[in-house]
Amino acid sequence: MPLCCVSSSCSATVFAAAPRFWVGRSVVQLGASEMGSKRGVSNSSIPESATSEDKEGKKLKGLVASVPSSGTSHIKENSGESITDVVGLKNDLARIEAMTFQELRATLRRIGIPAKGRKPDLISALKCYFDQEMNVSKREENSDEKNCVEIGSESKSKMQRSKREKQSTREITMKVDGIVIRSKQMQSTVTDEIAGKMAKGEILSISKKQVTGICIEGGGGEVNGMIEPWTILTHKKPQKHWVAYNPRTMRPPPLSRNVNSVKLMSWNVNGLRALLKMEGFSAGQLAQREMFDVLCLQETKLQEKDVEAIKDRLMEGYENSYWTCSVSKLGYSGTAIISRKKPLSVTYGLGISDHDSEGRLITAEFDSFYLLSSYVPNSGDGLRRLTYRTTEWDPSLGSYIKELEKSKPVILTGDLNCAHQEIDIYDPAGNKRSAGFTIEERESFEANFLSRGFVDTYRRQHPHAVGYTYWGYRHGLRKTNKGWRLDYFLVSESIAGKVHDSYILPDISGSDHSPIGLILKL
Repeated sequence: MPLCCVSSSCSATVFAAAPRFWVGRSVVQLGASEMGSKRGVSNSSIPESATSEDKEGKKLKGLVASVPSSGTSHIKENSGESITDVVGLKNDLARIEAMTFQELRATLRRIGIPAKGRKPDLISALKCYFDQEMNVSKREENSDEKNCVEIGSESKSKMQRSKREKQSTREITMKVDGIVIRSKQMQSTVTDEIAGKMAKGEILSISKKQVTGICIEGGGGEVNGMIEPWTILTHKKPQKHWVAYNPRTMRPPPLSRNVNSVKLMSWNVNGLRALLKMEGFSAGQLAQREMFDVLCLQETKLQEKDVEAIKDRLMEGYENSYWTCSVSKLGYSGTAIISRKKPLSVTYGLGISDHDSEGRLITAEFDSFYLLSSYVPNSGDGLRRLTYRTTEWDPSLGSYIKELEKSKPVILTGDLNCAHQEIDIYDPAGNKRSAGFTIEERESFEANFLSRGFVDTYRRQHPHAVGYTYWGYRHGLRKTNKGWRLDYFLVSESIAGKVHDSYILPDISGSDHSPIGLILKL
């Protein structure tokens, strides 16, 4: 998969004034040159399509909000209940909160919406339905608004109807009150499609469907008319205040020229040689776009004999690079630190032979901090390395960084192979015994790092933002944004207040992980 980035025009929005990078003790401004490769780091601003159909055919669970496929009312009379009773809720939404679970289910069924999920899900679905109804009414009153398709009902004589049999999962993108929403509908039996002219505005197409499941996945951002998949809130158990992480809108303004700072990046490249062989990829162009001072790599999969040749193919201006490779299993694991400035010292491994044969850690000492590039062992298939990881590796790494911290603050970055909280993984319930999300790994992450005074910089800056850094290649999960957050910048509490920005760059592909970044004021 080629590495892609936003165009120079889009970059003006995201990186409006390029942050300063640190050379020795001075601050220098580097102008990014325009990039023109056909693939890899390129001028293309079109991200991977966010409208691909979910071909897994699985029933969507974890209902967030249900919206009928038409803005027209689908209220049906039922025994003992009148249409007036249901319509009355529209003008008194507070009554919805007081309804019992059974009343909610009965009401949703009367208006043709699936009544599945917990009570909060049903309340949300019913409120969303009435909100949609009110939005439609407002749009019909103002025919000049062209942002949304106007929905209403007209005389059947003004319509053309066609019926067709259909059984599929369809993904729909709509815009409601300026917010782009993508929904997935699993539909079956007869589809009654209506097309024609309405008295107030023009209808493009409306479908009344027998729906077996709807899941709104959140609001998305658009670039050149295309929805960027990572801007869509995709989670099986989303909480009320969660939002999708969008680096175009959620990153702070660049620091001013007189602020001394350092920009660090980290990336699990999943095989550096393969990445460098990709047509159009240029590490130099990546450096020009991001203007980082230090780049940390994980899972380089290099052998020691490959390192010198790889160095010659990297970026100009980064003359200081340090590499460690696995010697117990060739072409496996491996980490690196590549820097503009020469570190004061460099250390490889933890100093424990049982942990240091796989090339999983490099420590570089700079003037005001230690920087560690780490690739934490995966617990593996069948969790065969779970005990080793949680009882040996994690405690050893935690003790090592606490010892370093006695002399200066520590920045630990890399693929730490743990989705710490449910917000950090698309499907928490389905992965409770998957490597990277077991309770043992999450408790170990908390006990050995966070509880010992290290701060998850991204989560502190974005407590409610769902942002993933890893998407499995299988099933094209990156295109549907069903991922995990496994990559981190953890910093000593003493410098956490100096963090200007902790961010993810999901538009850069080329690996199953995306790069992450940290801008630190010095």
